[in-house]
Amino acid sequence: MTTLQKDIPTSSIDPFSNEYILSPYAFHQELRQLGPVCYLSKWDVFAVTQYQYVKEVLDQPLVFCSGAGVGISNFKKEPPWRVPSLVLETDPPDHTRNRAVISKTLSPIALRNLKTQFEAEANIIIDQLLEKRCFDAVKDLGEAFPLKVFGDAIGITSNQRHNAILYGNMVFNGLGPKNDLFMDAMSHADEVNPWVMSACQRANLSKTGLGIQIYDAVDSGILTEMEATTLVRSFFSAGIDTTAHAISNAMFSFVTFPEQWKKLKESPQLAKPAFEEILRFESPFQTFFRTTTTETQLGNYVIPENEKVMISMGSANRDPLKWDKPDQFDISRATIGHLGFGTGIHGCVGQMLARSEVEALLQVMAKKVTSIRITEEPKRLLHNTLRGFESLPIEFI
Repeated sequence: MTTLQKDIPTSSIDPFSNEYILSPYAFHQELRQLGPVCYLSKWDVFAVTQYQYVKEVLDQPLVFCSGAGVGISNFKKEPPWRVPSLVLETDPPDHTRNRAVISKTLSPIALRNLKTQFEAEANIIIDQLLEKRCFDAVKDLGEAFPLKVFGDAIGITSNQRHNAILYGNMVFNGLGPKNDLFMDAMSHADEVNPWVMSACQRANLSKTGLGIQIYDAVDSGILTEMEATTLVRSFFSAGIDTTAHAISNAMFSFVTFPEQWKKLKESPQLAKPAFEEILRFESPFQTFFRTTTTETQLGNYVIPENEKVMISMGSANRDPLKWDKPDQFDISRATIGHLGFGTGIHGCVGQMLARSEVEALLQVMAKKVTSIRITEEPKRLLHNTLRGFESLPIEFI
């Protein structure tokens, strides 16, 4: 067991219990009240839940590193179940090199060129769902839209794109402990892992997508061929699941706060701040982990070296010390500083792409969809890292 500093508060709260996953916000409040950092006895890890200190951890990547894994497992003590992400799970200088390659690919010019494509596909899917009227907002909208537009943007030629959802589920459940959720997700590994690596290879990517551009760094001697394939793989884990959950979370939020849907319909240009508020209010990414590289102070407490630290973006994004009326969904709120995409050098590299996708979708919805209602009881998703729904039956009118 970890040798604790005598004044660090301890909690028996289990962030991977079904109760916590399904309804985390009361637990967040309890953990925030313990101070800048606490110790979670169930998993022998530290937790940071207040906005100020979550941001402080994210802004100190050399002290709270990602290279030992961004899940509960410490790669310095146990091998990872897959080749680590070259973006999420590396530290400078490797991280700097790898992120620069992706950032070059996701240039403002590239995003502007994709915007028209996103708007066209948004019109197609919303028209289809209006004709259908009743559907599952998770499968038929949240997953279907990014699988189409993001898959096309990256240049995925395989007709088995749904494997990308299974892969993301493996990756993000894999950030938690080896519980039932982890084991269920990994049951697809033998099929999905080879598919992902094959789909990301140079020969299997469209010649006009973003993915193939990663291989320019191979041709110029910056990356190896395997590194480029692994970097393209990062698109899968970063660009589909979280966007899918953000979309279904948006539908639920607008149904729960119908006055906000009315506000968006009256002013479709609010699609941009609406997406930011969705990320704050119902953060798809609830937690990440970091590992201390040295004994370090956080607030008035000292965390030992080589310890796992859980950082809760979900809690930080509803911290009343940062946000006024944090439990209210308000698309006109000033959301600057929310941590839905993280922050610092490990902030989501594809965040502008996700913004472009969802803003296009919300703008089209605001123009075409009169009302949204839930038709059956939603089913919350049990997941080690992400917050969303397993099913969300709704009706578009």
